Amino acid sequence: MKLRLRPPPQNLLKAKIKITGSKSESNRLLLLQALYPTIEIENLSNSDDAQVMQKGLQIKNGTVDIHHAGTAMRFLTGYFASQKGREVILTGSQRMTERPIGVLVDALRSLGANIEYVQNDGYPPLKIKGQKFTKNKVGIPANISSQYISSLLMIGSSLPNGLELELVGKITSVPYIRMTLSLLDQIGVENSFEGNVITVAHKTSVEKTKLVVESDWSSASYFYSVVALSEAGSEITLSSYKKNSLQGDSVLSEIYRDLGVETVFQENEIVLKKVSDCQLSTLDRELSNAPDIAQTIAVTCFGLGMGCYLTGLHTLKIKETDRLAALNTELSKLGAEISVTDKSLMIHPSKEIKNGISIDTYNDHRMAMAFAPLTLKTSLIINDAGVVSKSYPDFWEDLKSLQFDIESL
Repeated sequence: MKLRLRPPPQNLLKAKIKITGSKSESNRLLLLQALYPTIEIENLSNSDDAQVMQKGLQIKNGTVDIHHAGTAMRFLTGYFASQKGREVILTGSQRMTERPIGVLVDALRSLGANIEYVQNDGYPPLKIKGQKFTKNKVGIPANISSQYISSLLMIGSSLPNGLELELVGKITSVPYIRMTLSLLDQIGVENSFEGNVITVAHKTSVEKTKLVVESDWSSASYFYSVVALSEAGSEITLSSYKKNSLQGDSVLSEIYRDLGVETVFQENEIVLKKVSDCQLSTLDRELSNAPDIAQTIAVTCFGLGMGCYLTGLHTLKIKETDRLAALNTELSKLGAEISVTDKSLMIHPSKEIKNGISIDTYNDHRMAMAFAPLTLKTSLIINDAGVVSKSYPDFWEDLKSLQFDIESL
């Protein structure tokens, strides 16, 4: 699906939008629900990733294809490895077979897992024969994706002796580790996080409990960008959100304050208000705890004619695409003076934005959605626009509610 995007008839925007549940919280709760069926979940994400996670958990034996869903690949690797009697081939898209998983497999093997690589060592597909783990202590590098760590923590309570996990080195993505531990707290699983050691106690069953998934802050980022690029006085209300969020991307409210957007927290919703033009010449941010919003921030800064220097982006190279390389290519097409390393991105201030450029999305939902708000400054064509279904299937309809002119080509 290819879409041509043109700006709304006016740059003063008003709307109320309901955003689906967090993909990160949903997939964690789905795994915990598989371990403890007494858990009920409300406001579950309607994303492709959550759907493949649900389907995957229901397969007892055979092939489990999670397509592009990296979270599901990591979480299901730990889950199936710890389920005695289940035997699966865990696979995904071509890109998924290029995304490393060796660190997690090594950790699980040290606990007693039976996992074989079907094609290339260190990468999916995986042949997993579920085992009852007897060991309960393992170490893992602390600077890797938090999803590896969360995969181990969530199965920890189902292991006979619980789990003691040592994080070796400097810890990154702490908010997502805290999210996992908080969800364990909410279902009554004892845990502790002291220094570089996390412990999770064994728990046979949990009381019947209903958990409501908060809406996705990563999805909110695109509307922060829309408001930042609009006229002063624009106002978008998003639900359902809470002030003390578990999601690392909730740092958006602080970052976009520097870009002229005020966040007002109300009961179960946030109001984004454009209160002023940005006074910064360059935004300087370390994003190791919230790398998924880097694309949105970079495009916003370019659209505002300002520079940005974003660091802590080392995990972006192993996402749905190499996001740093993709940003470099697509922003350059629009006229940006941009440079990237393996963990940082720099854009120099510039007022030039080319018109009518086609943006390639590289099978990456965030490339499509991060560039869409730039339509407030120039018309765009988004190639393979349907990729947004991975995390936010309603995105284009919600953008239309803001009077964006969206035409299918």
